[in-house]
Amino acid sequence: MLSHRTAAEEWRLLPVEEGPIEITVPYSSSAISQPSLVKVHRSRALPHSAAETWPPRTKPTDTIVDLAVSQAGARDAVNVVVDLVSRSKVPVSAMRDCVSSRPPFRFRAEIQRGLELVAGGLMSALEVEFKEQVEERHGLPPGDRQTAVKVDGKTLWEDVTYDSRGAALTVRLDGRATHAMAAVAFRDRRRDNAAELAGRARLVYGWRDVRNSPCQVAAEVRTVLLREGWRPTAERVTCPRCS
Repeated sequence: MLSHRTAAEEWRLLPVEEGPIEITVPYSSSAISQPSLVKVHRSRALPHSAAETWPPRTKPTDTIVDLAVSQAGARDAVNVVVDLVSRSKVPVSAMRDCVSSRPPFRFRAEIQRGLELVAGGLMSALEVEFKEQVEERHGLPPGDRQTAVKVDGKTLWEDVTYDSRGAALTVRLDGRATHAMAAVAFRDRRRDNAAELAGRARLVYGWRDVRNSPCQVAAEVRTVLLREGWRPTAERVTCPRCS
């Protein structure tokens, strides 16, 4: 049956790309991969992974687990889970059932960690990076995720806000190419204007900022948090990369 990236493309979890079709066959099958055409995976749990589709393909839950397991590193496995589960709207409970019924041999803890992050409100790999590399590593307070705001009568969602920490600060994490679209750009300008009118501070960061310069990002967020009224309740954490 279709699996891994090919199944993800069929479920519209990922954009279609050129490359070999990925399939999964029973563990005892003699099928072999054909370079540039077909990539073969094997599974002992194949009957439990099948969706009722034609052509046959793995269920969305199993597809996400398979893609996470196939990543090169643990960090990438977490990010794949967060991105695809939030994008697919697959319930976290269904993902947990899948992991429980067919426990993956690789990255099991990381997959479970990714599900915990989604359950906590994170919606993208960029949000995971910000939480772990900016907030946690630098002793910043955990912000509130996916905060609803009203703009022009519509409900929009801000990535991170710190009102519950005593600071009227919004952090927007811009990791999506669609922000170049005219309608989305207009929406974000209206959202910026609404924040300004409400007297809110706001910072915007992308992948390059958070991945390559987390210490600088943390310093900027800390500066604005302190300016807006946040008062640390613990001794400042020293990041090994900052020292």
